[in-house]
Amino acid sequence: MQLRYSFRMYPDATQQAALARAFGCARVVFNDAVRAREDARKAGQPFPTAGQLSMRLITEAKRTAARSWLAEVSAVVLQQSLRDAESAYRNFFESLKGKRKGRKAGAPRFKSRKDVRQSIRFTANARWSITGSGRLKLPKIGAVKVKWSRTLPSTPTSVTVIKDAAGRFFASFVIDTDPAADAMRMPESDRIIGIDLGLIHFAVLSDGTKIDSPRFLRRAEKKLKKAQKELSRRQKGSKNRAKARLKVARAHAGVADARREFHHQLSTRLISENQGIVVEDLSVAGLARTRLAKSVHDAGWSSFIGMLAYKAERYGRTLVKIGRFTPTSQTCSTCGVKDGPKPLGVREWTCSACGTVHDRDTNAAINVKTAAGLAVSACGAPVRPEPVLAQREETGSHGFPTGNCAT
Repeated sequence: MQLRYSFRMYPDATQQAALARAFGCARVVFNDAVRAREDARKAGQPFPTAGQLSMRLITEAKRTAARSWLAEVSAVVLQQSLRDAESAYRNFFESLKGKRKGRKAGAPRFKSRKDVRQSIRFTANARWSITGSGRLKLPKIGAVKVKWSRTLPSTPTSVTVIKDAAGRFFASFVIDTDPAADAMRMPESDRIIGIDLGLIHFAVLSDGTKIDSPRFLRRAEKKLKKAQKELSRRQKGSKNRAKARLKVARAHAGVADARREFHHQLSTRLISENQGIVVEDLSVAGLARTRLAKSVHDAGWSSFIGMLAYKAERYGRTLVKIGRFTPTSQTCSTCGVKDGPKPLGVREWTCSACGTVHDRDTNAAINVKTAAGLAVSACGAPVRPEPVLAQREETGSHGFPTGNCAT
């Protein structure tokens, strides 16, 4: 399993200038590759191969006066830029054919020097290294200071240097991990937990635990509003506007970093304490089109579930997603009777059949856990029970009815 480990970099003025040259050269090669393919398409000719593009746009271009400055950066950076263009076209064509999952990928576009995010990649043959003093030595850039927040579990296969919108530099290492060895590090557990994600509480667990929503964006709105107002008053193209834009970007980066750290800590805790985790397959894109859009984006449910997914795979846990139309908020977790939809303002309700008083979110979390149908085997691993025929008297008494019901 491959993972990324990112660390903050602190290049000096000379190294920042060298990185700027590398970003620019990689961008030019990428744009030249896109232009060459577009010219071939318009002329009705076959696309040039990767080898032909490498010879024309890198090897031969370095010998010309117009592109001689390409020799000032590592050749590996330029080759990886061509690979990125190749991957962009491959994703685009697979998306057109329906072979690619997720959102449809658009046609590759030209990169701009004003793009808020810039990156270059060094593979193993670039001969980059980590010095004895803990600096990252990059070809034609130098030994850059890195703040190591943790140790690398194995030798990285590549490193990507990233400059984000806030002007910060990061080194992102690709690490190969052994899931079997990682699973041994996790404490044994036979617990299975259901999670109901929400806005009032970020998560409510089936054992009754409620985790408050930090609302990072809401708490930073006053500061963001002030920075954005200052940016809008600056003249376009001026240095003061560039400074104001950077101030806004740093404020947003602080919010994103705090949210990501919260997601990491919570997901690691849940994976460590539970063998099986059950969540709802929420339609975040649909909810983001409602009046609750800002709160939905602030919660970051998709990012959190993504972390649960890869950590469960890494540490030998089981993550189950139930259907988004399962009526977890409408069904009594005690007797299994569906009591109908309820407005969002109703946080507690009484079952009309058995009289049990339910907390809306806790009841939903219990139903989320029950809907997965997980059981724990003797070795502690969660398994699904074998399907059996329902008895006539059991029909509709327990479980969940199907259909497009609002949860």
